[in-house]
Amino acid sequence: MKKCKNCKIGFEPVKFNQKYCLDEPCIKVWIESTKLKEWKKRKTEIKEKLQTVQELTKLAQIYFNSFIRNRDRNKGCISCGSQLGQKFDAGHYFSSGGHKAVTFNEDNVHGQCVYCNQHLHGNLLNYQIGIQKRIGAERLINLQSKAHLEVKFSREILKEIISIYKDKLKRSESGTNKN
Repeated sequence: MKKCKNCKIGFEPVKFNQKYCLDEPCIKVWIESTKLKEWKKRKTEIKEKLQTVQELTKLAQIYFNSFIRNRDRNKGCISCGSQLGQKFDAGHYFSSGGHKAVTFNEDNVHGQCVYCNQHLHGNLLNYQIGIQKRIGAERLINLQSKAHLEVKFSREILKEIISIYKDKLKRSESGTNKN
């Protein structure tokens, strides 16, 4: 016996996942709820199709930065070495505004205290020292060579970046981070 989701009266389900009894008012509620679920699903699909490159870039940046913050939460600030508190930034060595090619490059972005990132405009001299210690000279030179390339992200690439960093964030939060 199951309880009807609408009238709360017990009934014997015909199918294992049946949530409503077969009384007429309950069937109407069931049909309406099914229509509403289908509309919400279609609406989500329509919204995704209509997202602009700018909106997708913003969303990709959110997931990417969240991943970086989670990755670096137990490391000190890349610039000054201070312990990162509750609120800290994902600081870019090469700014994302002028260096699109490395905007989503994990070597280019590190946990940085709000003071260094926002008030000292990245504290870049100390950032360079910190980044070289963290990733090594060879990777830093490789990053510098990529930084000045011209890149224009397509909707498909941005959707892939969003998917990758959603997954990486989920794995790093659950402690199963296997990059």
